[in-house]
Amino acid sequence: MAHDASAPRRFVKIAILTVSDTRSLETDTSGSFLQQALEEEGHHLADRKLVIDDIYQMRAVVSTWIADPEVEVIITTGGTGFTGRDSTPEALTPLFDKHIEGFGELFRQLSYDEIGTSTVQSRCLAGLSNNTAIFCVPGSTGACKTGWNGIIKEQLDSTFQPCNFVQHVRKKSV
Repeated sequence: MAHDASAPRRFVKIAILTVSDTRSLETDTSGSFLQQALEEEGHHLADRKLVIDDIYQMRAVVSTWIADPEVEVIITTGGTGFTGRDSTPEALTPLFDKHIEGFGELFRQLSYDEIGTSTVQSRCLAGLSNNTAIFCVPGSTGACKTGWNGIIKEQLDSTFQPCNFVQHVRKKSV
């Protein structure tokens, strides 16, 4: 786990989707945390939206971003639990060209230290679609911090070695 200090760092364009039946953009602390965190790292916010936990609304927004050459990474927050309305995995899994199996596994490992066995109810996931990395984390701000600080931040750092996801997303002009 090292950084290649000689390599120029490439920043990516990230879209954030909050999935919630109860929040608005004004009360969305998870999406706000992610926006602030990615901007502090030097990345660019491509778009930010909030939709209710509806499979087709999620797919519509994420599909549009996957097709948009200005979006390289998508982070969703919410809809990854076990309640009847939680449907992010069902909505987005069919859109993945490749699944990033280790993301959910590592997230639950990190989360175990914070919330114990309750982490087994997290259905967070990640994948690649049309050279767009998609990370789906739970809706709590704490879970967003775990996902960002424990995994996503390093994997979106183009100097992180031996590998990172920046090398797998489309290169676009900034």
